[in-house]
Amino acid sequence: MQINVNTDKTIERTAGLDEHVREVVKTALNRFGEHIGRVDVHLSEGNAQKSSDGDIRCMIEARVNGYQPIAVTDHDATLHQSINGAADKLQRAIDSALGRLSDSKRHSAQPNFEEAEEE
Repeated sequence: MQINVNTDKTIERTAGLDEHVREVVKTALNRFGEHIGRVDVHLSEGNAQKSSDGDIRCMIEARVNGYQPIAVTDHDATLHQSINGAADKLQRAIDSALGRLSDSKRHSAQPNFEEAEEE
């Protein structure tokens, strides 16, 4: 899984920040690894977002094989809280999307009742 970290001009991008983001995302999405090709993380700060929850915004977009990209956003008071919040939201969104795919495949398979009756 490729993880790209992007920041706006208000966030100081460091190797430590990149490593923290990658670790949080990998931990949250580890069980979906085979289904995800790329994850883009966008960090920004400022009142331009007009969020009442906090000034730090973390948007994460995951490219899940066979799906449209899944994106979530979290606003919080600190960078770490925003990253963790967005990672948790993305984990739930992917779990839900892959669960729907699994359910639709399960429901589309027609059971063969004739074989069951002969046994």
